[in-house]
Amino acid sequence: MQVDFYQLSRDPVDQVLPAIAARILGLGARLLVVAQEADCLERISQGLWAGAPESFLAHGRAGEGGEAHQPILLTTTCEAANGARHIALADGVWREEALGFERVFHFFDDSTIEAARASWRALAKRKGIESRYFKQDGRKWLQMA
Repeated sequence: MQVDFYQLSRDPVDQVLPAIAARILGLGARLLVVAQEADCLERISQGLWAGAPESFLAHGRAGEGGEAHQPILLTTTCEAANGARHIALADGVWREEALGFERVFHFFDDSTIEAARASWRALAKRKGIESRYFKQDGRKWLQMA
């Protein structure tokens, strides 16, 4: 399993997540996006709608119905009602349940950096988990570890 840590320093998660979501969908996979706060999920939803028409990212929210059909499902829990094997932790909070997925995208910013570091150290001690760390450098992402 793979855990990718993304340190947000320039752009907020709602502007970064659509590119990653598009790559996941391009692989024919599904994505679960998790955040505790409704306003965070709303910003992400708006970001997913904001792309060009040819890059349409269909998505829905848990509790609205049709969850099993959504390629991208926004929710407050790690329950993949859409069958996703990829999960994005969009609010900087690590959730142990994410380890049940094939790949985790853990987004964090300055306000959650210490918790992200603690998660990084804890995961480094576990077998079978490959962790990578990416940092924004202008408009591109650099893999730092």
